Amino acid sequence: MNCLFLYNPNSGKGKLKKKISYVRRHLEEKFERVDIVETKSAEDMEAHARDGAERYDVILFSGGDGTFNNVLTGIGDRKIPLGYIPSGTTNDIAHSVGIPRSVKGALKVILAGHSAPLDCLRVNDTHYVMYIAAAGAFTEVTYNTPQKSKKLFGRIAYAVQGLKKNMKFKVFPVRCHCGGQVSESHGVLVFVVNGKWVAGMPVNKKGSMTDGRLEVAVVKQVKRPNVFQRLGKYFSVAAVMLFGVRVKKRDVEFMRGDSVLIETSDDVVWDFDGEEGPRGNVDIRLLRGHVNLFVPKNKKL
Repeated sequence: MNCLFLYNPNSGKGKLKKKISYVRRHLEEKFERVDIVETKSAEDMEAHARDGAERYDVILFSGGDGTFNNVLTGIGDRKIPLGYIPSGTTNDIAHSVGIPRSVKGALKVILAGHSAPLDCLRVNDTHYVMYIAAAGAFTEVTYNTPQKSKKLFGRIAYAVQGLKKNMKFKVFPVRCHCGGQVSESHGVLVFVVNGKWVAGMPVNKKGSMTDGRLEVAVVKQVKRPNVFQRLGKYFSVAAVMLFGVRVKKRDVEFMRGDSVLIETSDDVVWDFDGEEGPRGNVDIRLLRGHVNLFVPKNKKL
């Protein structure tokens, strides 16, 4: 079998680049042909994945959650086997399916050759998302934090950027249709989750990438909040991150289903797996078993 290995040299603190010869040596023990490409941008990663899905038997890649999104978008509807070496700042996808963070451990998973069909999300029939579609409080920090800061400070860079840019939560209209429920309110944060981990935290511990269901959480807010109502939302957002999307709070609404239509204002920006997405309304459908990924054999998914 022939494999293509793509890697983002800027992911995390750039440590993977120093181990490329090690990676090649071990991959050549399993694959007849190993082509390795250092990508230059998200668009370049996506383009190489799209081309590779037509010419290779397997696509392997290394980077963060955004890199995973780039590859997923590139392969589109193709069911080519994927292998992942996480090298990002939070690596939520790897956490959710039990792929080790170390290069050695992740390579062992790939070389063992056990794959599983995982669910993913398709948004507006144009975008693919692996584990999180989010809008509102703090969500923009994943794509607005400078790469230089992430290399130097890791997760701390996200925290600093979040405090600089999100001290006053924006309030926006939210109308959700999910699992037979319809909810209409204003909010400061919306999560649509497929998986267990978000921002390095197990916010959806009962979730799974193999159950055919997505989870939705909305942190609600009045349309024109006073200072105390604004302050209260910091505690509600913190509760979702610390105790999960199913937390029992009156201002946190939880829904579950295989699709969700969210109607909101045109200036609301979505975050897809840590990458900047479109604005406004989103129609999100779960694609069951769409992603064929090498995973640890005995890990409960």
